[in-house]
Amino acid sequence: MISMAAALDHIFICTAASAPAAEKLRRVGFTEGSPNRHPGQGTACRRFFFHNAMIELIWVENAAEAQSEQTRGTRLWERWLGAGRGASPFGIILRPDSLSQTGCPFPSWVYQPKTMSGFSIRIAAGTGIEEPMWCYMEGGRPYADAPADRRQPMDHPGGFRRITGVRLVCPALPEASLTKAMARAKVIDLETGAEPLLELQFDGGEQGGRSDFRPDLPLVIRF
Repeated sequence: MISMAAALDHIFICTAASAPAAEKLRRVGFTEGSPNRHPGQGTACRRFFFHNAMIELIWVENAAEAQSEQTRGTRLWERWLGAGRGASPFGIILRPDSLSQTGCPFPSWVYQPKTMSGFSIRIAAGTGIEEPMWCYMEGGRPYADAPADRRQPMDHPGGFRRITGVRLVCPALPEASLTKAMARAKVIDLETGAEPLLELQFDGGEQGGRSDFRPDLPLVIRF
């Protein structure tokens, strides 16, 4: 059963090494936060933070680590290698919508790599590689609530503050898929299409703007 109380924590998009497409985000008025590396997982990322959520551009920088016994179950290697060619390049990570909410809202398993001390996330079980990687962070909180010494830059020249809508385009999925269930629960909007695409709405689309980052990134933003 999907809980409608779950909130968006962050979204990742598999991209080319070093995420050159991040420069296009900067040009439309995004402020970049600190990059990150995932020890033992073989991946690295560039990040953009907003008051309620974050966008992560992720790539594999160590193929052996990404295919290791520790990381294999995440299928990050297959997702990155096959991005746009049968594999969804997206990950959608949720968190509790309130301090009172507990428990992952979908069947999952715990990913707690030994090489990443203190890190733990629940990964949805039984999802297809053609749909996003769904995860849940029980300790996730709005980024605007982070302590001052851990707060990332959230003042964007383009005026972006909050992600207020997520629309996913992907191949036709079975009715029993988790992604279909998330659409029925109004966590995302879902549309069938040949090419994977993510459309993010910022601040209710109040500025009336639109930017399309294809072909560099399967992303459209409305603001």
